[in-house]
Amino acid sequence: MAPTKEQILARLAAIAAPDGRKVTETGAVSDIVITDGKVFFSVSVDAAAVKAWEPVRKQVEEAVRSVPGVVSAMIALTAERAGGKSAPAPAAPPPPTHGHAHAQPQGPAGVPGVKSIIAVASGKGGVGKSTTAINLALALRDLGLKVGVLDADIYGPSLPKLLAIREKPETIGGKRLKPISRYGLNVMSIGFLIDEETPMIWRGPMVMSALTQMLREVEWGDLDVMVVDMPPGTGDAQLTMAQQVPLAGSIIVSTPQDLALIDARRGVAMFKRVNVPILGVIENMSYFLCPECGTRSDIFGHGGARHEAERLNVPFLGEVPLDMTIRETSDAGLPVVATQPDGPHAKVYRAIAERVRDSLAGPGAGRAAPKIVIEA
Repeated sequence: MAPTKEQILARLAAIAAPDGRKVTETGAVSDIVITDGKVFFSVSVDAAAVKAWEPVRKQVEEAVRSVPGVVSAMIALTAERAGGKSAPAPAAPPPPTHGHAHAQPQGPAGVPGVKSIIAVASGKGGVGKSTTAINLALALRDLGLKVGVLDADIYGPSLPKLLAIREKPETIGGKRLKPISRYGLNVMSIGFLIDEETPMIWRGPMVMSALTQMLREVEWGDLDVMVVDMPPGTGDAQLTMAQQVPLAGSIIVSTPQDLALIDARRGVAMFKRVNVPILGVIENMSYFLCPECGTRSDIFGHGGARHEAERLNVPFLGEVPLDMTIRETSDAGLPVVATQPDGPHAKVYRAIAERVRDSLAGPGAGRAAPKIVIEA
């Protein structure tokens, strides 16, 4: 039997807020979203009260999980600053150090079992970033690596469509999620947990909490590389990834035209600002070859991403053509590298993957993530 909002609220009514009131009487609980036994909502409190509320959030999560029919629960603590701005709950303090030496600042811990995490990003949407990310992951798999893919685009998850995944992930012990396996990849997306047409009307801190849970509360297993398909832009999700895990590097996807390159520059600048290495730039939809006559057309221009990479002194990883085959296989959930491994497009992605693999094995691999300071 599917859980209801009334059942959830009844359990929450038994939990006391820090001021002694029932949690349900504080006005802190957002609208509750329930999809196939997966429960999502946020608890919004004043920023000064976050530490007092975190134990309550844990009680709330445990109470929700105890409701019959609940498969998993994702409860975000949203800290409100005066003036209506939001801030994420503070990270847990680092573990204590021993001995007489002064402790050095430590970056965030990695994901257990995952050797390297790379972010595939773009300055704007519509440049084919998600298609590039999944085919890059498959190409890395073809090089003999164990690969996972995290769809970090909370508002517009693409992985369910790109891999034709309709099943829901299983839970392990009722608390951790088991990633779905497809084409030899371990994959996870918020899109597996919600209906395709459900809008994710979440504030930034809730997005950050969801990403953290998909990193930390999923049994990823032993992976050589985790490819993270980032949402477009330079916002909360990008900063969350840089803060929460030691990113081995980032890849920027752009089309050749000037409008896309303007946003690609911002993406490069953002990752440089937080000291995440730029593994390189990919020019997607680089050119079009007519399947009938073989004539080449530079629909969006050509070479803009390569020139921009040279100007910014970052590696250029390669050109991916604009082709019906890539579009058709992506729409059908049959990515071209997996379903046409001997074709010319798979060869392009594998050449890019070889450069990425070599970069991960080079100097600076395994570096710790920096602490990020946001200037007022």
